[in-house]
Amino acid sequence: RRGRALIDRELYLPKSWTDDRERCRAAGIPDNVPFATKIEHFQAMLQRALGAKVPFAWVTADEAYGQVKRLRSWLEQRAVAHVLATKVNDTVITTRGAEVRVDALVAGLSRQAWKRLSAGPGAHGQRFYDWARVPIRIWWENGFGHWVLARRSVSNPTEIAYYVCYGPVSTRLRDLARVAGARWQVEECFQAAKNECGLDHYQVRRYDAWYRHITLSMAALAVLTAIRAQELSKGAVILDKST
Repeated sequence: RRGRALIDRELYLPKSWTDDRERCRAAGIPDNVPFATKIEHFQAMLQRALGAKVPFAWVTADEAYGQVKRLRSWLEQRAVAHVLATKVNDTVITTRGAEVRVDALVAGLSRQAWKRLSAGPGAHGQRFYDWARVPIRIWWENGFGHWVLARRSVSNPTEIAYYVCYGPVSTRLRDLARVAGARWQVEECFQAAKNECGLDHYQVRRYDAWYRHITLSMAALAVLTAIRAQELSKGAVILDKST
């Protein structure tokens, strides 16, 4: 609530680059840097956060990551609670052991299963949706549970987004909704870093220069975020350019 910033970064290199080591050397890319998918970058950065003991309760991501079952398993193996968006035809294992599509699972819910909750404040106030969840998996272990979460538009009930969730058994529906709605904060960080800290204002041609620029921009955003939080704690009024 007091602010947010960026803490890690990786440069995605397509195979057309990593398969051409001369091209890589010309750009300062070390020979030991292999091709890595975005999923592998996700895992590497999260593993660094875990290794550094960064305090966090949940991980959330869009369906490009959420639909990857091996990533969900990787998170579970590390007891990392998560709310990951997924595609409409993704499949899960029900409490009876059947494999079903998430949309089919949610379609069987009663009207009473849906609760109107806010996903958190947005540019125009609280963002309200209708939310529901369904327990999944045959067994739960180590005090963690599994659910499919659905977010339905208030104005158009045919618009439904789906999430696969894993977290403490005490997790409430409103907790899952809050985490799902927190993903917009990533875009807010990108916007602030670009507008105020020059995150995308570079013309670098070398691998190491990219990392230096991005790292300094991220550090600048963190400093500004801390200063803003300190001023707000004093009761200061801060004017945003967007207002």
